[in-house]
Amino acid sequence: MNPNASEPTDAAAPAPAESDTGNRPPARGGRNRRGPAPQGAQRGGAKPPTGAPHPMLDQLAALYPALFGAEFLPMKRGIFQDLLEAHPDTLDKDGLKAALALHTRSTRYLTAVASGHPRCDLSGQPVEDLAPEHVHHALVEVFRRRQGRAPQDLRPKLRQRIEQAFEASGLGAEAYAALVLTRDEAVNALTQEALDAVVARAAKDAALLRAFEASGKTVDEFAEMYGMGGADANRTLERARARAAKPA
Repeated sequence: MNPNASEPTDAAAPAPAESDTGNRPPARGGRNRRGPAPQGAQRGGAKPPTGAPHPMLDQLAALYPALFGAEFLPMKRGIFQDLLEAHPDTLDKDGLKAALALHTRSTRYLTAVASGHPRCDLSGQPVEDLAPEHVHHALVEVFRRRQGRAPQDLRPKLRQRIEQAFEASGLGAEAYAALVLTRDEAVNALTQEALDAVVARAAKDAALLRAFEASGKTVDEFAEMYGMGGADANRTLERARARAAKPA
């Protein structure tokens, strides 16, 4: 449940492609070169036509280019209230809510969330980590949108990204699955494949580390014994050590 009901969330609710305001091409300075907004638009005013970017998004890009400019960043929770408190006389509450809803549903914003970049404040400074489920759901939604336009099957890429997100979360497979699985059985199956692959790889790496530590060999000698390159063996051993060092 959203702890701040008045604030748009990063929920990956599909938005029509023509309403994908985050895909508006950035002009110089990270803003669109559109004509001036109609009078009253900066304070909410009439809703923009269907498919048109909300005029307040350009205003936000001018005020906070680090967060709303050419490169989108995940927003901290409570950003809606932060904006209202910073600009009580210039930002209309309803207009801001509508603008942020469009912003957080845009493919560019969801791509930023899917990257796992921390949530940022108005100055663009990281202030909190993203929840694993927010990263996962953004990944899935971006995949759905791109798959609809791509001739090739993007599921292998999605599975790889889920593997990376799972490893970055620091959670066990069961805990991660409990957070991210939904009613979409096809996505759930792909997610489970990704989790199983990471778990199997981790077990293999751990076994290799135990064998190396018991061998008394140097990394290069050990790599030669197992038909591996020295660099590959070293990366695998370091990965296994890093996993072993994480708290259970």
